[in-house]
Amino acid sequence: MMKSPESKKTAPLLILISAPSGAGKTTLCEMLLAAQPQLTRAITCTTREPRPGEKDGVDYHFFTAGEFLKRLQAGNFIENATVYGNSYGILKSELLGKLREGKDVLLNVDVQGAATIREQAQTEPELKRALVTIFLTPPSVTVLEQRLKKRGADAEAVIQKRLAVARQEIAQWKNFDYLIVSGDKQEDLRRALAVIGSEKMRSARSPSPEI
Repeated sequence: MMKSPESKKTAPLLILISAPSGAGKTTLCEMLLAAQPQLTRAITCTTREPRPGEKDGVDYHFFTAGEFLKRLQAGNFIENATVYGNSYGILKSELLGKLREGKDVLLNVDVQGAATIREQAQTEPELKRALVTIFLTPPSVTVLEQRLKKRGADAEAVIQKRLAVARQEIAQWKNFDYLIVSGDKQEDLRRALAVIGSEKMRSARSPSPEI
């Protein structure tokens, strides 16, 4: 029986975007989600209290410290970190569940988290097959400094500390599948969409043509 074109779908992607602080990865991720209806973000787990308007299972999965620790000890997280006394993590089941539903999944993580996810994916064939990593960076640290100062959110000492970390992060760009040197927002979006489109056409992910 011949399959209809609609029943033939490419294998889903796990798209990981990382960047130094201030490079614009959160903005890029928001634009990708708006531009790609089939793309869904991975929902992070956290032990912090919900902020006004946040909903469990929509904005975050909110866990008690005990629940989070239990999951951590069971090896349920593909990546986790502690920030300002609160724990954050991404469940392997969260990613696998959405991929098995045929959804493309978007991950917004820092460089350290990206390294952990790459390593963890080596032991999970489904994640390894789906994973595509993109590093977004300004053309230079000088440009990044200008952006951080223009944003006006941090004191000079904080900016210099961010830049010191950024230098170390930018040095990791060769560990990613793709490098996007940031221009304007629309150009960054166009390049990211080109990456996704290219990955969708890989023969390993494409449905076989009728012969």
